[in-house]
Amino acid sequence: MTRVGIARALTIDPEILFLDEPFSALDPLIRGEMQDELMNLQQVLRKTIVFITHDFDEAIRLADRIAIMRDGEIIQVGTPEQLVLAPATGYVREFTRKVPRAKVLRASSLMDPVGGAPQTGLTVGAGERIEAIAPRLIDADTDAVVLDEGGQAVGLLARRRVIDALMNRA
Repeated sequence: MTRVGIARALTIDPEILFLDEPFSALDPLIRGEMQDELMNLQQVLRKTIVFITHDFDEAIRLADRIAIMRDGEIIQVGTPEQLVLAPATGYVREFTRKVPRAKVLRASSLMDPVGGAPQTGLTVGAGERIEAIAPRLIDADTDAVVLDEGGQAVGLLARRRVIDALMNRA
């Protein structure tokens, strides 16, 4: 599916957009651009999108919730974080075994909750993934204040915990 295909699907203003392996035939560069485009569209349109893929990295990048199927049955549904940290079956455990935890963990999962923490210094969003936060946190050589969507401080993210997550020890 191309940009034109997605645009055509959106012209009828569906409540749910169903995309079956839409980017599977694209080269990695264009595939990444299309994923970015789809995420931007989702932010603007706020549509439910059912996205079928065999690429777990793509699912992690795009999905709020993932359903893992085996032999035509859904065996676990959850956030990428839930699937990696709490697999329901041996199949899901094996399926997610090589996923780096920093790729799915969010700041809110590793932070220490702190009401009214100071908003000075380095700040990160509660929903940001550790993989994205790590370079800023390591370069800053400090802990970070975690902010909710409204910009209010909700916790403190220790630099050491991020390093542990990068080493899959979180």
